[in-house]
Amino acid sequence: MASEPQFQVLKVEGAARTGILRTAHGEVLTPAFMPVATHGALRAFPHHLLEKASILLSNTYHLYLRPGTAILEAAGGLHRFMGWNKPILTDSGGYQVFSLAPQRKLSPEGVLFKSHVDGSTHLLTPEKVVAIQRSIGSDIQMVLDVCPPYPASDSEMREALELTHAWAARARRAFLENPTAYGYPVLQFGIVQGGVEPELRRASFAALKHLDFEGWAVGGLAVGEPFELRQPILHLMGELLPPEKPRYIMGIGTPLDILEAVAAGMDMMDCVLPTRNARHGRLYTWEGIIHIRNARYKSDLSPLPPWGYTRAYLHHLFRVEDPLAQTIATAANLTFFLELMEHIRLHITQGTFLAWKAEIAQKLMQPAPK
Repeated sequence: MASEPQFQVLKVEGAARTGILRTAHGEVLTPAFMPVATHGALRAFPHHLLEKASILLSNTYHLYLRPGTAILEAAGGLHRFMGWNKPILTDSGGYQVFSLAPQRKLSPEGVLFKSHVDGSTHLLTPEKVVAIQRSIGSDIQMVLDVCPPYPASDSEMREALELTHAWAARARRAFLENPTAYGYPVLQFGIVQGGVEPELRRASFAALKHLDFEGWAVGGLAVGEPFELRQPILHLMGELLPPEKPRYIMGIGTPLDILEAVAAGMDMMDCVLPTRNARHGRLYTWEGIIHIRNARYKSDLSPLPPWGYTRAYLHHLFRVEDPLAQTIATAANLTFFLELMEHIRLHITQGTFLAWKAEIAQKLMQPAPK
């Protein structure tokens, strides 16, 4: 009996699609939002309570520095270390190194950087990033790439693409020598760069497509460019990337961005916004965005998902600076984002996604009505 495919598209409406991504640690229903557990933990929230999430994202750069590969290997990988038995995707650390611009140096060999923790010097090569992710045991590995800033000069962008493409080929060779971790099969995704220039995006994918990654990612968006420039690139990549492979848009995370990414044919996305904004009392709801610290919520006894604590109680906790405020707010935001993905998948299945998107997209980004 033939084995099931790693990725299977189930339903399509326009460019939007639902599907199943199968990994060694379980299935991921797509489109899927990946909560960010950078260090192997969601900020201010215990991940064992996150029942609706089917996959988390962690970061190779941070886990390499702390706790380090020796401890991860002794634990049998990140899944066992953090007590999470569902899939994990790890970013390569390219974006984090990009954000450390004054402390890093790019070369054909790799990227030399100083640790933000203790100032020690490290060299990340494409091969080393593959090895680190094998120690982590992530189900989905991202290749090391160069994420240029916005705006970037033409020379900066072309240099970034040259390194990204050369590193991707080296990472692919290193991965295929042993496409497993702790005895189970893992996947590797390639990353297409090119900023907001359509021709550079086309050239980047053309340079990489022969590597035949198990999935594809769109990098270098949500780095400061306006939505109006990001939107056409999303749709272009939905047209270019192979329909039989999962497509991951990196770092996209407002409700509006998620809806647009899905409409463009993206299957996976991640962002720190749900957890970061929760810590500042900014909550996403079906009525719009609320700022729970505002005085209007002092006596608002309407419940918040998923546990039913009232808005008034959460307002009180923020006012007295109780750490529980961050946990309740994070739970509410993650619940909203994961429920948003459930609604997206349902509407695509029913053939009503595009009409529903047009009705709800702007509402979710507005302040909630008084």
